[in-house]
Amino acid sequence: MSDGTGKPRPEIRGDILFDHIRTLALIGADPLGGRTRLTLTEEDRKARDILVKWMKELDLDVRVDRFGNIFGILEGKDGGKDSLMIGSHIDTVIHAGPYDGCYGVLSGLAVARAFREAGCIPGRSLVVAAFTNEEGVRFQPDMLGSLAFVGGIPADEALSVKDDGGTTVGEALSRIGYNGNEEPGFLIPSEYLELHVEQGPRLDTEKIRIGVVEGVQGISWWRVSITGKANHAGTTPTNMRHDAGYAAASVSVFLRDLAVSTGTTLATIGTINFEPGAVNVIPSRAVFTVDLRDPDCTRLTEAEEKLAEFLQKTAGEEGVRISAEHLVRFDPVVFDRGLADEIEKVAAARGLSSMRMVSGAGHDAQMMARMCRAAMIFVPSVGGISHNPDEHTSEDDLAAGAEVLLDVVLKLLGD
Repeated sequence: MSDGTGKPRPEIRGDILFDHIRTLALIGADPLGGRTRLTLTEEDRKARDILVKWMKELDLDVRVDRFGNIFGILEGKDGGKDSLMIGSHIDTVIHAGPYDGCYGVLSGLAVARAFREAGCIPGRSLVVAAFTNEEGVRFQPDMLGSLAFVGGIPADEALSVKDDGGTTVGEALSRIGYNGNEEPGFLIPSEYLELHVEQGPRLDTEKIRIGVVEGVQGISWWRVSITGKANHAGTTPTNMRHDAGYAAASVSVFLRDLAVSTGTTLATIGTINFEPGAVNVIPSRAVFTVDLRDPDCTRLTEAEEKLAEFLQKTAGEEGVRISAEHLVRFDPVVFDRGLADEIEKVAAARGLSSMRMVSGAGHDAQMMARMCRAAMIFVPSVGGISHNPDEHTSEDDLAAGAEVLLDVVLKLLGD
């Protein structure tokens, strides 16, 4: 197809995009249909190697920074002085679906392919990025690679973060051969775009094809430790117990009530461990994590304060000791309005319904928004399922999202 000037118009090759998604989904696959590709593991290395191979096949200039962030650069007519970045991640949670993160990176690759196959040189450079440790399962905090890239955490501190086995990020990068030479921020894009499956039910429920993401809600992660006293489950009267398990359960109920009462705050206890862990012993210790989220910074702060007050109250009433360690705190992020408007216009021009929305999940885009204009595009997740092998988005919707992304890139970069 021509763009009206006689030159071929760049077009998305959906068949190659889908094949790339299926290929990455096989790395770290398990017998139950999921895949586990934790960051900087051998499975992650295999996925990185394939991504780099695909980038080189498109003759992109591949760069890797000190945090293992991978960048494939298609130089524009300006000689690389200015750039637009498309990115996401290829690490997964445990027993994950096939699209989360990977779709965003591979759609960026599909856009680069569209330029190459049309024989077009963009007016400005196009960068396809895959950021390290977006999920935060092995190393905390999540989005560590993009956070380090924008200077949100000192380089040495980021490389010194340890997993549960005591391995640092720096050691893990060296082990898989992705400790690159580029310094964080060696390139500073003017815009950052991220295409992602919604990971929620709104688009699918309302039968909307494109989500125009205006921002990301705030996130606050905590690790709470409760110390009580172990005793016999059958002989210790209820009023004489110092039950760490009961105290933990009380916190869980409190958090659900808090979320229901606000209508906007989300609260989750994602991990919990009891000691000594016997069916007939009152727990002496409970350690669990709390995930608080809200699109409004004031309400997120209020939720944190209410949790702290409840922990103090529970410690006194139950005769236990409670400590809370703040793991991660990211304020809500508002994306660039001009980019959001452009996404909405492009969707309409393609006859695709769209809606404005705020992301409930964290994304590398919220880190990149500290450095440049940023925005996100969502496509529907069937049933709102994500972080689960049943995660599914139709090929029609995957293609539509990539085509909208390409159209926005064409408007921003020109040729």
